[in-house]
Amino acid sequence: MRMIPQSILVTGATGQVGTELIASLRKIHGPEQVLATDIHPPDSGMNGGPFELLNVLDETGMRRLFERYRPTQVFHLAALLSAVGEKQPQKAWQLNMEGLLHVLRLSVEFKVEKVFWPSSIAVFGPLSPKKNTPQNCIMNPHSVYGISKLAGERWCEYYARHHGLDVRSLRYPGLIGWQADPGGGTTDYAVHIFHEALKTNSYRCFLAENTRLPMMSMPDAIRATIELMEAPRERIRIRSSYNIAGISFTPGELAAAIRARLPGFRINYLENDPRQEIADSWPESIDDTEARQDWNWKPAYDMDRLTDAMLKNIRRNRTFVHDL
Repeated sequence: MRMIPQSILVTGATGQVGTELIASLRKIHGPEQVLATDIHPPDSGMNGGPFELLNVLDETGMRRLFERYRPTQVFHLAALLSAVGEKQPQKAWQLNMEGLLHVLRLSVEFKVEKVFWPSSIAVFGPLSPKKNTPQNCIMNPHSVYGISKLAGERWCEYYARHHGLDVRSLRYPGLIGWQADPGGGTTDYAVHIFHEALKTNSYRCFLAENTRLPMMSMPDAIRATIELMEAPRERIRIRSSYNIAGISFTPGELAAAIRARLPGFRINYLENDPRQEIADSWPESIDDTEARQDWNWKPAYDMDRLTDAMLKNIRRNRTFVHDL
């Protein structure tokens, strides 16, 4: 089957998701077909493909890129995450909302074929069911990040319905990868803990021992994103954002998995960290029936495979092991 040439624009490309998504997209489509953009230059060459500085709040600058590159697909990743967003709520709202609206408007104007935008489990809140949280339920997020993601879902659905834009989205759980630093989210402990385990054989966790949250390996998240975008348009029934599930575990369970591989590993738990309140408002597990039915989603990583992969790859890539 001959692949149709694509011109792909990625915003927020130097972040935790963008770093790995860029590599996968360039492997599929070729380095020159994938334009990486971010407000800061990358630490490395982004796998040899093109890079442009871009502030997604600058609609004029974004328009120039659309005019120059004429993207057929846009992956809009630029955002402030949950923990950082609580420290700068107005900035988080502005970046998360205005950046998305710029992308949606320009995608309609320039007839972009497909748009991807990530939502989050942060759209759920204390009134949402905690276990096997369904696709459709009460959503009353308590963080500005969750509020912005819930509003973003409604905008994506609006542009799909009223402008015919093929916009697709996933509600990412906590993402765990080894190729880039996390970006300031409430689930970041599940990345930090592996680095600290290898450096000091100990970790101070900002969430309580029994805080169960939905998580996912970064390879699964990247694969899910690409599979969603490659699915036939008629299979995509949900235009707000799909629930997607990987693994659910607590800090205590993750620590036990690490200890089984690093004997003597120690963990202690901080009290009164503001991220705990955010975590307590989120689901413990996610029902992703619609994603499985509509485009055949299935995760590949369980707890053991995730733990082995993180320790192996952080050891191998020692440049990623530094003070976090």
